[in-house]
Amino acid sequence: MTMSEKYAIGVDVGGSHISSVLVDVSSGNIITESLSEVKVDNQASANEILDNWAAAIAQTMLFTDREKLIGIGFAMPGPFDYKNGVALLKNVAKYDSLYGMNIGDELKKRLELPGEMPFRYSNDALSFAIGECWGGEASKYKNVVAITLGTGFGSAFLSNGVPVIEGDRVPESGYVYHIPYKEGIADDYFSTRWFLGEYKRRTGITCSGVKEIADRVGNDEAAKTLFYDFGSNLANFLVPVLATFDADCLVIGGNISRAYPLFSAAFQRVLCERNINIEIMISELMESAAMVGSARLLDEEFWTKMEPLVAKI
Repeated sequence: MTMSEKYAIGVDVGGSHISSVLVDVSSGNIITESLSEVKVDNQASANEILDNWAAAIAQTMLFTDREKLIGIGFAMPGPFDYKNGVALLKNVAKYDSLYGMNIGDELKKRLELPGEMPFRYSNDALSFAIGECWGGEASKYKNVVAITLGTGFGSAFLSNGVPVIEGDRVPESGYVYHIPYKEGIADDYFSTRWFLGEYKRRTGITCSGVKEIADRVGNDEAAKTLFYDFGSNLANFLVPVLATFDADCLVIGGNISRAYPLFSAAFQRVLCERNINIEIMISELMESAAMVGSARLLDEEFWTKMEPLVAKI
């Protein structure tokens, strides 16, 4: 088997869907036609959820010979036992029925894979960042902070492509969402619900999503100001985080990153005023970044650096 014939499957488990894709482990390149997505009812029985997950992965597996498949990596929402592959989601309104189950054992049975095939796990924010630092432009930088802006505020810190989750350069576990900010915590201000709540508070208008507000910017001063305030707030929050980590690159992903042109001027102005000179990148990989990052867990050289961290996520 040549180096280029080693493939891993990267899986991204979302709240309402599962996506999987084949990744060439020697290059980090996605085999585009192998992308599979299946909608999942996260309130369903364990069997139904696992059957759907297996169906998505089985579809991706059709694009490689089994002997070339070296393992499967998962970007999994927490709480989850990332070392042993056991679901610990309980009372979080999604995937409760999987509580206490060994996901690898269940899926290997359904996919008829050998018990010894490696299944490896990381959380969604770390997987996104690992993917960006392997398959994206951020691979050129030493200290990378990656954030995702969407229903919540995700974050990860990587040095030379490897996550940093402890030590005095990063907040505990690399999480920033719970850090106090203004009247609450960061997650209250840097997520979809801030846009919807704040826009309604300022205008009385209820919108269904950030895109709807973004579409109003051309002829709605309140919408324009909202994005300006968001950019300014985000930069002010991130300044000490970026400085402490000595970051040279910031990657921004998640759905709200698509509106970056609407808040970039305010964001960059604050960083400039506070003497933060850093490369800012909007994720190119977007939804596929977490799949690429989870597939990288099957690269043995990378795994030797990552494995000691997994028990601490």
